[in-house]
Amino acid sequence: MSVELTTSGGQYYHLSGRLDRDTVPAFWRQRSQWLPNDSALSLDLSGLSRVDSAGMAMLLHLDKALKEKGQTVRYSGMPEQLKLLLTLSNIEAFFDDAEHQEGV
Repeated sequence: MSVELTTSGGQYYHLSGRLDRDTVPAFWRQRSQWLPNDSALSLDLSGLSRVDSAGMAMLLHLDKALKEKGQTVRYSGMPEQLKLLLTLSNIEAFFDDAEHQEGV
């Protein structure tokens, strides 16, 4: 299984599949084809069946790349596996922002 980014129209995007060391490199290399251009977007992570440290790193890079382009991102459906990785990596700021924005 691979990772896939789909849109349900406008600024609403969904990541699904496995976001791990096997899928991240190819997915990230193709980012010019799927990187959203919306100024504000919502990214649903609930469709992710697996996230490892490579997946977490990719999400952090994605967040940084979007912010550098002046885009804002709201996260929802963060898998427990990702929450645990963020906590163990002492990256609570990303986790807290996602949780705060999820309830907005």
